Amino acid sequence: MRIALGIEYDGSGYNGWQSQPDVPNIQDTLQAALSRIAGENISIIAAGRTDTGVHALEQVVHFDTGIVRPLASWVRGTNALLPKDVAVLWAHPVADEFHARFSAQARSYQYVLINRPSRSAVHHGKVGWFHLPLDVEAMRMAAQNLLGEHDFSAFRSSQCQAKTPVKTLAQLDIVQQGDIIIFNLTANAFLHHMVRNIVGCLLYVGKGKYPPQWMHELLQGRERKLAAPTFAPDGLYLCHITYDAKWGLPQGRG
Repeated sequence: MRIALGIEYDGSGYNGWQSQPDVPNIQDTLQAALSRIAGENISIIAAGRTDTGVHALEQVVHFDTGIVRPLASWVRGTNALLPKDVAVLWAHPVADEFHARFSAQARSYQYVLINRPSRSAVHHGKVGWFHLPLDVEAMRMAAQNLLGEHDFSAFRSSQCQAKTPVKTLAQLDIVQQGDIIIFNLTANAFLHHMVRNIVGCLLYVGKGKYPPQWMHELLQGRERKLAAPTFAPDGLYLCHITYDAKWGLPQGRG
């Protein structure tokens, strides 16, 4: 049978999602715990990979097993075996046709930034930080240039393995709450480092280095070297994966 899980994790202590030899990663950590619950080797497939230092509020994975366990065992039993910075939120049986990655219709990310002269000690590793004052309205104007279907080559890592740089960005909202600025992004899929590269470019606009129209020029130029450096991973969260209702997933945390 095939089981889908919702996963939450603090990525600060891990070299990203993907299984790698000799370094801590989320995939191997979760597979080890699930394998102990199942009494057999479990291999999981995720909706998407997150980089070193990136967090998840609701990653989605699936795995196949011939072992029958109560859903509570896949949640509470697995959590008892996981480190404190990784947790299973929910478990749900799905049809064999379901695929955590290929069945996903959209991914939503959030970047949380502290904008003040001094860095945060309490939120270290959980938020990004920028010390200069930012013009949030200018960043909002710049963000509008990115909505819709575009070639996002200017915001793509040189190591990106996606077949095409063309993606559809459905949401890019910027919310300010005191000295906290939150970037909410939703797309059908994201390129490697795409969110962090977009945030970095928006900060260039926000600090006044470029006008909002610069974002349109970057899109048209399709040259990564013309854009801002990749911003820090600390404040980036994979928030939600959207699936068709036919799969019956909880579609929400816990």
